[in-house]
Amino acid sequence: MNEQYVNKNYDSAKEAYAALGVDTDAAIEALKKIPVSLHCWQGDDVGGFESDCDLSGGIQATGNYPGKATNACQLRQDLDKALSLIPGTHRVNLHAIYGEFDGKPDRRHVSIDSFKGWAQWAKDKGLGLDFNGTFFSHPMADSGFTLSSKDKDIRSFWIDHGKSCRKVGEYFGKELGKPCVTNVWVPDGYKDIPIDRSGHRAILEKSLDEMFAEDISPEHNLDAVECKLFGIGSESCTIGSHEFYMGYAMKNNKLLCLDAGHFHPTEVISDKLSSCLLYIDRLLLHVSRPVRWDSDHVVIFNEELQYIAQEVIRNNFQSRVHIGLDFFDASINRIAAWVIGTRAMIKALLTALLEPSQMLKEAEEAGDFTKRLAMLEELKSMPFGAVWDYYCLKSGTPAGADWLAEVKDYENAVLSKR
Repeated sequence: MNEQYVNKNYDSAKEAYAALGVDTDAAIEALKKIPVSLHCWQGDDVGGFESDCDLSGGIQATGNYPGKATNACQLRQDLDKALSLIPGTHRVNLHAIYGEFDGKPDRRHVSIDSFKGWAQWAKDKGLGLDFNGTFFSHPMADSGFTLSSKDKDIRSFWIDHGKSCRKVGEYFGKELGKPCVTNVWVPDGYKDIPIDRSGHRAILEKSLDEMFAEDISPEHNLDAVECKLFGIGSESCTIGSHEFYMGYAMKNNKLLCLDAGHFHPTEVISDKLSSCLLYIDRLLLHVSRPVRWDSDHVVIFNEELQYIAQEVIRNNFQSRVHIGLDFFDASINRIAAWVIGTRAMIKALLTALLEPSQMLKEAEEAGDFTKRLAMLEELKSMPFGAVWDYYCLKSGTPAGADWLAEVKDYENAVLSKR
């Protein structure tokens, strides 16, 4: 996109927003400080680099678009390309199955050595890293239970896995000078109606307590726990429900992870942020796009995404909410999926930063709901796109849809040869 054209449009947009009391330059500076954590598993359909075992735990990736990453080097190369097309300095979110194992993976005792290549790459790029235990796609998870299993050997295996994942997170935090958010999600549950929900939840609480027993400085590692309504194979009962993890996070000072696809189809996480943050110090978001339910479609610039961003910005939650993405679409170019989803998230944050929040709040508190509604509608046609294009260009990334040509070139030069 022509730089002169972008600058001219920005000057006009800046003037229009100034009339509402909004400083677009200040909004851009604020946006630069909000990192989004890109999820590595979009790059290979949640396969990981341990083995060729099938996905389990209710996780499914549909499609077979060519060129997916088959090792850590390829995945980092693909992430490099995606990040070059996304404005701002961000983070990358890893799962425990994405290490460099030299043919000897050990899920029980995840080794820091397997992730030193990732740490060096992140350090060279100035990125932060986040981490997740992988409590699925493994023979020890075939029963459908991990941390809440009544089998002591299974339970012990996954407790050890979680402990070692926290040490990897601590390592990342120390190496990169930025705390790593280490998230725990388990697929435990029943396909049909169970008798003993309470027993499994008591076991899960005890397992988590043991897993988190070692104190790790929050300067290096932040523990998060992730809830879910139900999953494939656990339709009737999910042990790690929202109520369970909400209570656990409150009681034990952990981050609560809210995934946009893990609730009822008409239930949205944007409405939960202000309630949860009354009782919990920090939240982790896994921003996805559920279609009907947890289908993990690529994030787009839709209403719920904008509502999520508005709740973060209007309440100054930027320092308390860690924004991560969680989707995996194997039917389209995987790098394009990263770019589309991440740019949409950043756009949503920008539109929230361009909102005259104080004016709207004053109208609301004065009972002038007419003005509130009228202004919210008028803001929808404000020229935020001109500010977005300017931000992209000033960040050294393509404005508009110019990034797509680079993805196509990369596909022809790199992906098509895998």
